[in-house]
Amino acid sequence: MANDVNSVVIIGRLTRAIQLKYLNSGTAVGRCSIAVNSYAGQGKQDNVSFFDIIVWGKQAEALNPYLNKGQQICVNGELRQSRWEQNGENKSKIEIVAHSIQLLGRSSNNNGDQNAKQDQPTPQVIPKSSFPGPEQFEDDIPF
Repeated sequence: MANDVNSVVIIGRLTRAIQLKYLNSGTAVGRCSIAVNSYAGQGKQDNVSFFDIIVWGKQAEALNPYLNKGQQICVNGELRQSRWEQNGENKSKIEIVAHSIQLLGRSSNNNGDQNAKQDQPTPQVIPKSSFPGPEQFEDDIPF
């Protein structure tokens, strides 16, 4: 008997900031949406697909400050279909339940504080031997 596989890896940009809510049990639930562009070829219009993402628990809380509109992310998760009835009609929706999310680049709107941190140069490592030893200081301490 063959095993079924439900796995998705997708890279795109957030269309809005994550919306973090809490269930009555205290579990965090984050919802966001990404746009994924696909190149259609020369002279053809590019295709854009939109996908809803759900992030649960501590991961949703930890990513909340970083998941802003325009941020490029990689989502590893599984597809989940929700079904319900509304006004006598059967409805369904497919969402990606995230197992992990990686931040990939700066957000395209370039107005977040986290972007300013990425623009900082990497600090230079100074070898320990270049610091003065105790023999190079005066013995007179003013206090």
